[in-house]
Amino acid sequence: MKKDIFFQLSQNAAERLAERFGTPLLVLSLEQIEKNYRFLKKHLPRVQLYYAIKANPHQRILELLRDLGSCFDVASDGEIRTLAAMGIDGERLIYANPIKTGGGLQACCDVGVHKMTFDSESEIVKMAQGCPGATVLLRIRIDNSSAHVDLNKKFGVGRERAVELLQAAQAAGLDAAGVCFHVGSQTMSADPYLNALDLAREIFEEAAAAGMQLRILDIGGGFPIPEPKVRFNLKEMLKQINARLDEDFPNVEIWAEPGRFMCGTAVNLITSVIGVTERGGQPWYFLDDGLYGTFSGVIFDQWDFKLISFKEGEEVEATFAGPSCDSLDIMFRGKLTVRQEVGDLLLVPSCGAYTSASATTFNGFSKANFIVWEDLKDEIEPQPQAAMVG
Repeated sequence: MKKDIFFQLSQNAAERLAERFGTPLLVLSLEQIEKNYRFLKKHLPRVQLYYAIKANPHQRILELLRDLGSCFDVASDGEIRTLAAMGIDGERLIYANPIKTGGGLQACCDVGVHKMTFDSESEIVKMAQGCPGATVLLRIRIDNSSAHVDLNKKFGVGRERAVELLQAAQAAGLDAAGVCFHVGSQTMSADPYLNALDLAREIFEEAAAAGMQLRILDIGGGFPIPEPKVRFNLKEMLKQINARLDEDFPNVEIWAEPGRFMCGTAVNLITSVIGVTERGGQPWYFLDDGLYGTFSGVIFDQWDFKLISFKEGEEVEATFAGPSCDSLDIMFRGKLTVRQEVGDLLLVPSCGAYTSASATTFNGFSKANFIVWEDLKDEIEPQPQAAMVG
């Protein structure tokens, strides 16, 4: 991955921001959000992007993507009403939770959301009653054991029942328009997407033979971001996906629902060491952010965050724990680091997805404050002025 889709603060910037705002501190780069959005638009030119806001619903991210023309993947009445309050038209939303609540369907009716997904008969009844005539996509199950998070353990219907459920939705008065899938989070090659597209093509062909002309295909999310010890060629992945879309679905409307890719590389955490001890021959470092805060992604997203120290020296294995009184609040064991002291800063890049979104105020600890880098960067790291000549 090139550095242009990766935001990382310098030591000087991290230290100055920590001194000014305290820690823990989350620093968001809106420029990085825009770069990530434009990267996908460039390499998947036919695809309408629906940002999965569950990854990071920060107001400034939503405002920027709204203004860039993005659509949005929502999963609840809360997310639907949040976007409606921002003036985002319901036509730009897809209610992409295959299992819907009554409140969610009511919110759809209230703000004009007519696109949604399903994977069972019970949802057909709910959608037909709650949002008559809605445009619906059938979520199909995709096997991809290599995914970082396998979403198909919970959602998706088997291939053998796909056309049957599409016909049932149509018979219930819904606009059964197509199919959708999600290959799973952090998918590192095009193969799972290509396999899913083969399956989708079969369903499109079977539906056509049954007299149904499907017109929409939603390829979900799962596009990877950089992480330690992982190598992939995203441009090549997207090139292969795009070629297959052009070959097999030339006259079909294509959607995607990226979440992590859009925001994951756009946020840095600055956290401080607040306690040091040694147990079992290994140093323990207590940080002012933990599993109940930004590091919630360790549990809920199975993410191994990179910790950057600005100190030099021999690296040793250490345990890192959070500030709460819960013994569960241990993020990493045996993680290599130079020795730390109370007051030292650590920088955590690529923590924009599934971190602050699932943080809590457990034990009375506040969530990390958010600032936007572009609001402050000229003050924190002013660029040198070009010398005047003549």
